[in-house]
Amino acid sequence: MSSTTAIVFPGQGSQFPGMARDLFDQSLDARALLTRANDILGFSLTDIMFSGTEEDLRRTDVTQPAIFVHSVAQFVARPELQPGMTAGHSLGEFSALVAAGVLRFEDALPLVARRAQAMQAACEEQPGTMAAILGLDDAIVERICQEITDGGDVVVAANYNCPGQLVISGSTAGVAKACEALKAAGAKRALPLPVGGAFHSPLMQSAAAALAEAIEKTTFSAAKCPVYQNVDALPHTDPAEIKANLLAQLTAPVRWTQLVQRMAADGATDFIECGPGKVLQGLVKKIVPTATIG
Repeated sequence: MSSTTAIVFPGQGSQFPGMARDLFDQSLDARALLTRANDILGFSLTDIMFSGTEEDLRRTDVTQPAIFVHSVAQFVARPELQPGMTAGHSLGEFSALVAAGVLRFEDALPLVARRAQAMQAACEEQPGTMAAILGLDDAIVERICQEITDGGDVVVAANYNCPGQLVISGSTAGVAKACEALKAAGAKRALPLPVGGAFHSPLMQSAAAALAEAIEKTTFSAAKCPVYQNVDALPHTDPAEIKANLLAQLTAPVRWTQLVQRMAADGATDFIECGPGKVLQGLVKKIVPTATIG
């Protein structure tokens, strides 16, 4: 594999019943990792992944570890993959850090579980939601969100997924008002998302405090290849910078469009997605139409 290979890892929403079953059956390395995950967590995550319902898999405290474990299992099942750079969408950043040698799997999984618990608690403390806005310029979305937030109902741009697709996040009232205003401003669609809270918004502040403690106790190593992080869309190898960015990510937007553009500008021509589903393949193709996707 050339140094132009970018390995990317998906985030929440890509889970499905039966996930990682084929990896367990076909790869000894993946099977060992999936089995180890159960031991680390103290419950059988694989039972829920293989046999659970969509409802079982939708719980944040299950979803996040399940997607993380599936993603890393798929990566270890393909030893021929030698990333020149890595990135992950939101939760996927933890998988990217394992692939780049920043975190050991055994250290990353408890962090992912802690993040999921902290986000679940923040959702219960500060109820909120998210919505996908299609067909509107980013600057217009940002301006309207700012106006509504200034009026007292929090709503922010949360995920810059690809040109013309931006996810907003905030209080239930803030998101509802923004959806109406954005449709009036010409958005093709404003789709409420089936999520449990206002991820990547200021309403996740209490989760950031809980995660900070766990991150501080975890060993981060220098990256073996650049990791392009969500908060600034820039490549990082320094453990201290990576830690700070990982924490800031909870309350800051995911700059996926800018991140993929930067990877391409830095020489990435092949983008390979490791994890459940193919969501990122579609986004990358919209951001960098000339890229090879796998």
